[in-house]
Amino acid sequence: MITITRLGHHGDGIADGPVYAPRTLPGEVVEGTITGTRMDAPRILTPSAERIKPPCPHYKSCGGCALQHAREDFVTDWKQGVIRQALAAQGLLATFRLPHISPTHSRRRATFTGRRLKKGALVGFHARASDVVTAVPHCLILHPDLTAALPLLEDLTARFGSRKTPLSLALTRADTGLDLAVTGGKALDGPLRAALGQWAGQAGLARLAWGDEVVAQAQPPFHQIGRAQVTPPPGAFLQATAEAQAALQAAVAETIGDATRVVDLFAGCGTFALPLAETASVHAVEGSGPMLAALDAGWRQAQGLKRVTTEARDLFRNPLLAGELAGFDAAVIDPPRAGAEAQTAALAASAVPRIAAISCNPVTFARDAKALCDAGYRLDWVQMVDQFRFSPHVELAARFTR
Repeated sequence: MITITRLGHHGDGIADGPVYAPRTLPGEVVEGTITGTRMDAPRILTPSAERIKPPCPHYKSCGGCALQHAREDFVTDWKQGVIRQALAAQGLLATFRLPHISPTHSRRRATFTGRRLKKGALVGFHARASDVVTAVPHCLILHPDLTAALPLLEDLTARFGSRKTPLSLALTRADTGLDLAVTGGKALDGPLRAALGQWAGQAGLARLAWGDEVVAQAQPPFHQIGRAQVTPPPGAFLQATAEAQAALQAAVAETIGDATRVVDLFAGCGTFALPLAETASVHAVEGSGPMLAALDAGWRQAQGLKRVTTEARDLFRNPLLAGELAGFDAAVIDPPRAGAEAQTAALAASAVPRIAAISCNPVTFARDAKALCDAGYRLDWVQMVDQFRFSPHVELAARFTR
């Protein structure tokens, strides 16, 4: 019998020892078999007042969510606390703005696993810490268009999958239809390519990619980003919900303010660069050439935007240095989970007046924020953005001024 004292960064309850117990809450008394440092099947003896009945029927078997057993305001406070603790570890404090919480049924992209069976197929998410696939026909986080497409994914897996290897099915809801990128499948040959193309037409997909090749495209699966229509490469990164994207764009726009020359670091397909180009010239820097090509094509076809230049560059190994940053009124930086230590050091040595920072990892954000603050920047505010409902994933926007 143990008492949970706090939640860890993965959402598991932690008792003294430490002992990790999934889907438990602080203050709860639980019992169960402890293996090493884990109690994988805790029985709740004394439930927390923050505990609720999970709203999703798949929660018990699906590993896609980790915090449906807790009240929403508790989860929000906990996620903001994760950011505060990361900043405190670096000796930093911040003012927190009201958080953004994406609604249920708003997830516009998801990667499913498809397993071909003796009869038919199974498509869904993995169970927690397992290779077992759980079907999720009533998932609370998926946009209804993605849920409605699950039978299509099952049909695809049954027809073209292998019983030896599961398929990875990255499905995105674009403005013109569904965009599907499949990996882990059989090598393409002429007959398979033809069969997949015919299947995609019958399924009504906007685009189907198999491995590295687009095998069918009824129409470009574009996304409206500001005034531009952007068609990302198959399986490319996009913000998970349109609502969170809008919240992040608003935070960035406020930080940039009346800047007329902006550098967008880790620009992706133009989530921030293209809206900012309505009032400022933007230099977009990104390591992926195909994503930059999508950004550039969207800008060239749009009306009423100021100049957007692009540069393919590995900002981890070759950051823009202080001299190259001279002349920019503001910077946007949106790195992956590893953060941007080298690029942040170059920003810290620069004279850029304002920095809009987006992060999906509070720990690396706090590390990079410390470097900026030590160099004379002020962390004005932080906003938690929760677009991965019921998960321990934490994102944020922040403003730095020199």
